[in-house]
Amino acid sequence: MVCALGAAVCFGTATVLQAIAARAAAESGGSGGDAALLLRAVRQWRYVAGLGLDGLGFVLQVVALRSVPIYAVGAALASSLAVTAVAASRLLRVRLSAVEWTAVGVVCAGLAMLGLASGTEGSEPGSAALKWAMLGAGLGVLALGAVGGRLPGRGRALVLGLGAGLGFGVVEVSVRLIDSLDPVHLLTNPATYALVLGGAAAFVLLTSALQRGSVTTATAGMVIGETIGPAAIGVIWLGDRTREGLAWLAVLGFAVAIAGALALARFGEAPASAEETATEKV
Repeated sequence: MVCALGAAVCFGTATVLQAIAARAAAESGGSGGDAALLLRAVRQWRYVAGLGLDGLGFVLQVVALRSVPIYAVGAALASSLAVTAVAASRLLRVRLSAVEWTAVGVVCAGLAMLGLASGTEGSEPGSAALKWAMLGAGLGVLALGAVGGRLPGRGRALVLGLGAGLGFGVVEVSVRLIDSLDPVHLLTNPATYALVLGGAAAFVLLTSALQRGSVTTATAGMVIGETIGPAAIGVIWLGDRTREGLAWLAVLGFAVAIAGALALARFGEAPASAEETATEKV
């Protein structure tokens, strides 16, 4: 659970650092579109540090998925929104409302309940059918992105965000389905390709959702997609369990943590400035 929380801190902090770098790159002027803006951003130490934190967060996520149930890792990763909110309030001077500070506390309370109730990682290896199903799910995420990209307004952001969440969920489950790092086993395991496809599709869909629609709607869809499905798969097919007699506490903690994360969904992409945040609330 410590690794899962560490991953959440890395991802949440990286979001803010990259937002600061992108904001500075935009203010520095220069010609070109998004590609040119990205090139200016990657020259800044904050953006590079953010990428480093993303890489460290992924490693911690993999370690966590190999030691604790998927439902606990998924809820912890969703809590990165709370980290982003707190970091944005300090580094970007974004003003959090009393409701948002309460949501941060709710996320922490939910994670505390999950930590108390979570058992060990399930011992079921996962069937070949499940591995192929994850590869199919990765392809399905791409198809969902193609359909969602044609929808108007808020519906597009929701579908693309949900698709991104499902892609990240494919990554979470696929990590558990890779039972050997031997090159031959990796190349012949459908879960390996599911992990790569799901992760790449999730990144593309989330980027598109944040650029072309409501950040809050897209992030809410992502949180739902990356938590509920993978948690169910972990319990039903991979043997994830809670501590004896504490299943109710795990369910409650999961629900509370996700509810708090959804309340902070606007921090799925850290606002560029306090002024923009104030404008959004008007």
